[in-house]
Parts: sequence; structure tokens; C-alpha cells
Amino acid sequence: MVVLERAGVGGRARGERRSRAVVERRSVPLGVGLKRTFGKPALYVVIALWMVCTLGPYVVMAVTSVTPQDQLIAYGMSRLPTHFSVQGYAELFATTPFVHYMVNSAITALGTVLFALVVASAAAISLSRFRFRGRTTVLTALLVAQLFPAVLLVIPLSTMLRSGHLLNSRAGLVLIYVTFATPFATYLLKGFLDGLPRELDEAATVDGCSPMQMVRHILVPLLRPGLTAAGTYIFIFAWNEFLYALTFTSSTAAQTIPVGLQLFIGDYQIRWDLLTAGGVIAAVPVLVGFMLVQKQLIGGLAAGAVKG
Repeated sequence: MVVLERAGVGGRARGERRSRAVVERRSVPLGVGLKRTFGKPALYVVIALWMVCTLGPYVVMAVTSVTPQDQLIAYGMSRLPTHFSVQGYAELFATTPFVHYMVNSAITALGTVLFALVVASAAAISLSRFRFRGRTTVLTALLVAQLFPAVLLVIPLSTMLRSGHLLNSRAGLVLIYVTFATPFATYLLKGFLDGLPRELDEAATVDGCSPMQMVRHILVPLLRPGLTAAGTYIFIFAWNEFLYALTFTSSTAAQTIPVGLQLFIGDYQIRWDLLTAGGVIAAVPVLVGFMLVQKQLIGGLAAGAVKG
């Protein structure tokens, strides 16, 4: 019996070691796994390929934007220009309403960020910190709202905007963008709030804070990294959105940068110099904003992914 018990214990121990080894192999990150299997050169090759695929289009766009127009339309165009020129940028601002497109995009994106964050933060606090009837239904509805293709809603949204006299207006675009950006922002902020200990709420209540005071003085200050992450996502979404901006705007009074860039593509000619110059300028605000909030953005996204 002793021998059998020892054999059973030894078998279980070997099984546990084997299970731990399997779990450890499965939990190894991709980069570390490549490094262990093929060494550092393979890891560097993978990183280099990823960088080329990611940054290559932007480099081509930047080079094309400073290539003279005569070289862009010449037969057998070389990959690199013989000389660089900023004529495309000068013509973009002098002969096209690109400044109006930029102003419209900025107002629309910032307005969307402001209103969507107010709605999403209030919804996230309610769903995370309070229990009420229909809470699960609301969470399910927010998730289902992300499953519908955007093109299916063009006709009903057009009817609603027309009845509200909001067609061809920045306010109409803001309302539409808030509608589509709020569900994801709510889920992100709710995940961030779920990671905060509820003892903070209890301590605030013991100190005499009302629910509104607890939200204002405790939750909102702690929610800033999550608000940064959600606001960055909302800004990029509103800045780059094309379908609804193209469908619901018809003049420079409300058209945004994506629509303005599309106008440089004609039936018989494409102004590559203006198109790429506008693309470079349109990418600058997003890149600068990302660099300014990079640390808070990564922290907010990581915290929002802990629970949900």
C-alpha cells in the first residue's frame, strides 16, 4: 500500500509539473517565444517587417506630398523625386477650402469628445457603482449597438436629421458621432471603474458625502486616465469618420477633412500632390495629441481592460 501511495503521489507530482510547464509555454509572449526559438535575429526581423508595414504607407504619403506635380504625372515616374517641393502644400491652402475642412473637423471632433464623455461617464458610473432593474439589459443593448453596420443606418438617420433641420450642419454630425462613440466609451470607462475598490465609495459615504458628492470628488478625479483613453478614441473616430460626413454634408460649411480629401479624386485626374499633402496635415493633430497623452492613454486602456 505504501508503494502504491508513493507511486500515486509521484504520478500526481509529475502531472502537476507537466501542467505547469504547459501553462508556462502558453503564457509566453509572442516576442519572447520567437526569441527563445530562433534567437534575437528572428525577433529583429519580425519587428522590422512590422515597422515597414505600419510606417511604410505614411512614408510614401510624405514623400509624395513633396514631389513636384510634373513628376507625379510623368510616364515612368521614379520612386524618389529628383528634388523636393512644397508647392502642393502652398496650393492646398491657397486654392482649396482646406482650412474650412480643418475647422469643421476640429469643431466636430472636439464637440463629440465633450458630449460623448459626459454621457459615457455618467452611464459608466451608473452601471458600475449602482444596481438597478434593467442594468443587464442596458449592457446588452450597448453591446448589440456595436454590431450593426454603419451603412444600414444611413436612411433612418437622414430622415431624423432632415426632420430636425440638421442636415449639412456640424451639430448634426456631432449628434451622430456621439451616438456611435458612446457605447464603446461607456464599456471602457465601466471597466476602469470596476477596477477601483468599492471601499472608496463606502469611506466617502461614512464621511457624509452624498452620491453626487462621492461621484464628483472621488470617482471623477480617479477616472481621468480612463477619460483620456476614451476621449482619444472618440477624437480619432470623429476626426477620421467618412461615411456619414459624406452623406449628410453637401457644402464647405460642414464638410470635414476626409470629405475634402475625397474631392481631390476626379473622374479623369487625381491630384496626388494635394491629396497626400492634405493627408499629412490631417495626421499631424492625431499624432501630436497621441504623443501628449501617451502615458495616460496606455494606463487608461490597461486599467479599462482589467474588468468589464
